[in-house]
Amino acid sequence: MVETNPGRDDIAASASSLMKIYGSGDTQVRALDGVDVEFARAQFTAIMGPSGSGKSTLMHCLAGLDTATSGSVNIGGTELTELNDRQMTQLRRDRIGFVFQAFNLVPTLTALENITLPLDIAGRAADNEWLDTVVTRLGLGDRLDHRPNELSGGQQQRVACARALVGRPEIIFGDEPTGNLDSRSGTEVLEILRASVNEFEQTVVIVTHDPRAASYADRVVFLSDGNIVDELYEPTTDSIIDTMKNLEKI
Repeated sequence: MVETNPGRDDIAASASSLMKIYGSGDTQVRALDGVDVEFARAQFTAIMGPSGSGKSTLMHCLAGLDTATSGSVNIGGTELTELNDRQMTQLRRDRIGFVFQAFNLVPTLTALENITLPLDIAGRAADNEWLDTVVTRLGLGDRLDHRPNELSGGQQQRVACARALVGRPEIIFGDEPTGNLDSRSGTEVLEILRASVNEFEQTVVIVTHDPRAASYADRVVFLSDGNIVDELYEPTTDSIIDTMKNLEKI
């Protein structure tokens, strides 16, 4: 069992003085340069910024997919920098959900088997009532016996969303979750993530380059050159575009 320290109940994840440096000498890249940020529980946050700003690196460090050079990362009272590999694997498996641009479904498994795969690996039984709620909310009831190649892109990403939700994780991270989808399918996925916050009090953090996708969030955090330089609450597509234009001028 991963040890946790009592933290603020309203904060699902945070980073403090977070540094991530790649390479050394003349080739050194400072992807994150002392980032301080908190993500509130039951809130939908989008991370945006120009290409190379560090937004994906920030999400990967927060989610335990990459290790920080220095600083601290906290998920629900657990300090990630103090965990060994086994504890980190356990935390990612039991307390974090992931939705990626690539759907990452196992082609030989049915939709239902893909949804319950993390629970099966962990040796945990699915909560059937919760599973039914998730499947129904995502409109997958008549697709559970289908394999990924029998599903549209939007349906595959809905399966990935269900997989992220079914274990009731503390936080769901999405890396360009609509990047491979057409406009209609992308809207479906964003509405699902929005509903998971509104209806299930889930915490969602996504990285996106799409202002329309970010407009579904409660808050948008903007990075530039490895630093947080701005944020918006109750964003609109227009306000996000204006902020991004200002960043690019800087």
